[in-house]
Formats: sequence, structure tokens, C-alpha cells
Amino acid sequence: MKKIIYLICFAGITMQACNDKPAADNPLLAEFDTPFQVPPFDKIHDAHYLPAFREGMKQQREEIDAITSNPEAPTFANTIEALEKSGQLLDRVRYIFINLQEANTTDSLKAIAEEIMPELTAHDDGIYLNEKLFRRVKAVHDAQGAANLTTEQQRVLKHYYDSFIRGGANLAPDAKKRLTEINSRLALLSLQFGTNQLKETNAYQLVIDREEDLSGLPEGVIAAAADAANERGMQDKWVFTLHNPSIMPFLQYADNRALREEIYKAYINRGSHDNANNNWVIISEMVSLRAEKAALLGYKDYASYVIDANMAKTPENVYALCNQIWDAALPNAKREAAELQKLIDRTGGNFKLAPWDWRYYSEKLKKEKYGLDETEISQYFPLEQVREGAFHVANKLYGITFEQRNDLPLPHPEALAFEVKDADGSHIGILYADYFPRASKSSGAWMEAFRPQSALLGNTPVVVNVCNFTKPTGDTPSLLTFDEACTLFHEFGHALHGLLSRCTYPSVSGTSVANDFVELPSQIMENWAAAPEVLQTYARHWKTGEPMPQELIDKIQASRLFNQGFTVVEFMSAALLDMAYHSVQDTARIDAEAFEKATLDRIGLIPEITVRYRSPYFSHIFNGGYAAGYYVYTWAEVLDADAFAAFKETGDIFNPEKARAFREYILSRGGSDDPMKLYQAFRGKEPSIDPLLRRKGLLHD
Repeated sequence: MKKIIYLICFAGITMQACNDKPAADNPLLAEFDTPFQVPPFDKIHDAHYLPAFREGMKQQREEIDAITSNPEAPTFANTIEALEKSGQLLDRVRYIFINLQEANTTDSLKAIAEEIMPELTAHDDGIYLNEKLFRRVKAVHDAQGAANLTTEQQRVLKHYYDSFIRGGANLAPDAKKRLTEINSRLALLSLQFGTNQLKETNAYQLVIDREEDLSGLPEGVIAAAADAANERGMQDKWVFTLHNPSIMPFLQYADNRALREEIYKAYINRGSHDNANNNWVIISEMVSLRAEKAALLGYKDYASYVIDANMAKTPENVYALCNQIWDAALPNAKREAAELQKLIDRTGGNFKLAPWDWRYYSEKLKKEKYGLDETEISQYFPLEQVREGAFHVANKLYGITFEQRNDLPLPHPEALAFEVKDADGSHIGILYADYFPRASKSSGAWMEAFRPQSALLGNTPVVVNVCNFTKPTGDTPSLLTFDEACTLFHEFGHALHGLLSRCTYPSVSGTSVANDFVELPSQIMENWAAAPEVLQTYARHWKTGEPMPQELIDKIQASRLFNQGFTVVEFMSAALLDMAYHSVQDTARIDAEAFEKATLDRIGLIPEITVRYRSPYFSHIFNGGYAAGYYVYTWAEVLDADAFAAFKETGDIFNPEKARAFREYILSRGGSDDPMKLYQAFRGKEPSIDPLLRRKGLLHD
């Protein structure tokens, strides 16, 4: 996913010592003397952040004061463009800090966040509740018809005007005060939620000391568990954790059903225990505060507030899409459950299918039906080759190249750096890649920017892909599952969106687009990852170098609809749960745990499937930018399936004309025009849902 991160915190420890660092020694306050002016990660220390944040806020306040005190009549140049240029130091510090806090947090970074985030929240509110500034923005907005603005400038102006309105600029003084209180409290709760989730994920480990309990597990999985045990000082033992590269293979292959149940329940009960990391109370308060915020701003609920700024426009449109897919997928999931139960019965299992059985028996059924073994498939997906496969696709489509650089400071010792060049050899930007899990890294996969592209500011993009793939063990490289290979392509698609941006203004460049449009560039890349002609180029056996046999590729293609009922229902139940939370209009505190159960019961989620994210670890919506927005992946799936169909219709999935159009209208334009207009400019028509329904086996010709 494109991880939309907000600066958030909770009240706590102070870091007064950080204020004592002399400004002259602070690399964050100086121009970066590095190749391509990438962040000097090797010179930045924790003590540098607080003074840099505070200096950045001070400078932006002065820049805002200069705008509001300008005696000249408000114009796009002296108001909107001036706003775009303001806060450059603060933005620089924010991007670096947020990215490192998510990917390599420490107690020190957490403490800094706890101290600075309330100040940053108040600072941002101070801009959007500044009456003098809003009057100038409104004056430019109201007179834009006579200003001869470009399309991009019109979008930038709309961005600011809407941001002020949505930020409370039209509210009465008492309502403004309450809004700032809500924003500050939500920031506190959100950071606490994420902290609790990380602690819960790291707190559990399944220690195995009997070799027979490893039955069914592939050699690579066993080796990784042995390495995890050795890292913890446990000899002749094996450790499995709640990080996806550890737990998911265990659930897929481990013969010991009791251990599968144990680790599965530990996974789904994160944040639900009666301890300091319990997230249910936090959820209840966040839902209440979001409902109150929406009401203050004139919306019936928080979902209406969020979706109003997206392509979908209304919750009703979101529900129409989600319910259409849910109603078609749920019967498929029930048929799949019945089929797995039959497999259990005929192989001597005297029990009813449970959630911790699904992955185990679906793996057996897939092997039985299609002759597919995920362990065999992963031998053809060493991480480096998958990455090179993604680079190859980008080169064939857009002519760009990727050169590894060993002279750039890295955000983490395990990260890699690549210079990205256009077909003519000119510099485009820098891509960092950070692929392996660690206790200090949030779970999941994402793309973010250390520096977004902007012609106005003279910025070339510096972006990062962060993932959590299995580490190499011994002589064995990191071997990805097919799903993980698609994840790498997905996040790389987000990176291309940031790298190939050609916008003037930073507020609309790169991935600064509507949430339900931002997943199009990422999800369309998954189509190339799975295309047979692309698999032949990068799926090679890590030992022999032999390409994946056509027979195996055919099996993968034949099995593409296998388990789709489970996949869609697991995801869509989370999307509908998200919408339910943010359709609450009453500001009274809900019993979040009871609310979750009632919602999932109401939509008919079957007991054999657990919602993809239970609420206490649903970080997308309670510790990120996807509140009332988890649906966006499905909305963008409609776009990506239809967009890839445009390539396939030409008979060439690398069709140069379509590639040029996709780069010109989707990847390079950011949010500089209405997303549907950009899509229609690429496609020549509005998107159809039919290609998506066919892909999921929900529509047949």
C-alpha cells in the first residue's frame, strides 16, 4: 500500500536534552551535502529532531505572517504559490522522521514523537484556522475565473480552499476550539494505537523444542525459525513470531493443528488482552471523536467527510460497490469452506473446519487440484530476481533504468539505493528499498517519499519501498511466495508514481491524489507480475538459474480463481467493518468489541473466516490515512483491471502507445487534474467493472 502517514503522538516523556544540541551541528538545518541531496542518514542523530522541528515551525509561521501581512491584493502567486513554498524545512524534517519512525523506531524516537506531535498538530491547525490567511485564499478562489490559471493551478487552488473548509475555517470560534481539541486527541490516540500494536506483535513467540512439531514445514521456514531462535539465544530450538513471513508459512504448512490454533489466536487477539496494550478503548474514543468532528464540519458521519474528497464522493457509492462484490463472493466462500471440510473428513480429520485450518487445507487442496506446491513456486522467486523483474517491466514500459548506488547514505544498513534514469540518461530520482522485517519496523509493506517531486521547489523525488519479506538463511537467498512477489511489484508501482511525477506544485505531485486513485499505479503492476510472458523473464530457480517451466506457469494461471471466495470475503469484511465504524453518527462511546461482532454477524461473515484485520490491529484505519478508506483498494481494482485490459486489447501488454499514455496521464500528472478526467484521457472512456468481476470469477462471458 501507499502508506499515508500523519504526524501523531500521545502525551508522555519529554526529551529536553534534545533542545541542547547546537544548531550549527544539526545536519537537518543545513543544505544536504550529499549526492542528489539525499538525507545524510549517517549524520542525523535523534537529538537533532526536536530543534529542527521547532525551527521548521518557526520559519513557516514567519512565512505565513509574510503572506497575511502582504498589502497587495491576494493573487495566486502571492498567496497560493507562497503557501506552496512555505514550510520547506519543516516538511524535510517530517518526511525523514516519519519514515524512520515507521521503519526503524526506537524508544528515543517514540519519546521524541510523544513530545513534538502535539506541537505539530497545533501548528497545522493554526494554519488552517488562520482567518487572515483564509480570507486571502478565499479571495483568490472566488476570483479564479479572471485569473487565467492553468489546470494544475486550479487544482492547487481547489486543494487549499477545500483544505481550509475541511479544516474548520468557516466554523465559529467555539467550534474551532473544539476542533483543535479533537484533532490533538485523535493524534494522541492514533500513535498510542500503533505503539500498542507493535508491542503486541513483538510480545509473542512460539518456541518449539521438539523436532516432530516441525512436521510439514518446508526447510527454508525451519531454517528461518532456527535463526530467529539463535538471535534470541535459544540453541537447538525454533521460534515463530506474529510477523507475516513467520506466521503465514506456519499456518500454511504445519501439521500440528494445536500449534496452528495457538499462534493463530495469538495473532488475531493482538491488542485485545487485559493489559496496557489493549486497543478497544482507544477505538471507541476515536470513533466517537471522528463522528463529532464530522458533525462539526457539517457532515452526517465521518465516512461522508472522508469520501467527499475521493473519487467515490459518497458512502452510498462505496457501499454499492462493496455490497455487489460481497454478495457475489460470499457464496463462493461458503462453497470453498464445504470443499475444505470434505477434504478434512476424507483424510481422517474428526473436527470442523476452523480459521486456523483454512490456509493449511487450502494448500493441500490446491496441490491436489492443480499440482501446485507453494514451496516449489518460491524456489523461482529469489528476492533479487523479483526486484530485477519489476525493474525490467518498468524499462520495457517507460524506458527507465535503475543503477545501484553504493555511495549514498542509507536509512538502514539493510537498505539499498538505486538511481533512476530516463531513457535519455537524465536523472529522475532515487529509490531506496528496505525489504526485511525487524522488531523496530511496522508490519506490512508501503511506499513513502523522503522528498516528493516539485518543479517549483526544484526537487527531484527520493522515495522508499518498505516490505517485510523473509530474510536469507545460510546460503539460501530470500525466497518470496508468489503473493509476496506481487507485493513487491505493487509497492514498486507506488514508487513509479512518485518517481515519474512531473508536476510543478508539491501539494499535487506524485502520490498526492485521491485515496481511491492512489492504488491504481500500484495495483496495475501486479498484472505484469503475474503475466506469463513476464514470469518467463524473472522467475528463475535460485540454484540452477533455469526459468520457471511453462508447465508450472500454466498451473499458476489455471489456479488463479482458487480460494478467491476466501480472499475477497476476508478483505471485503474489513472494508465493510471500516465503513460501519465511520458511519456511526452518535458521538456516544460505542462498545467497540461488541460493535465489531455485530457488524460481522450482520453482513454474514462465516465463522471459518476471520476478518482480514480485527479492529485492535487494523492500523490502516486507526493509525494511518485509510479511515473510511479501506475500500479504496477495491475501487482502484476496478481501475487497474480496466486499465490493464486496455493493454491486453492491443495484443501487447507492453504496447508503447498505451505505456506512453499511462505515464503521461496517470504517473506523471499526480493530482494536477480531476482523477476521472485523467483516467478517461488514458483509457478513452470511463472504467468498467466487468474486467474486475471476471478476474475474481464473479462474472462469466
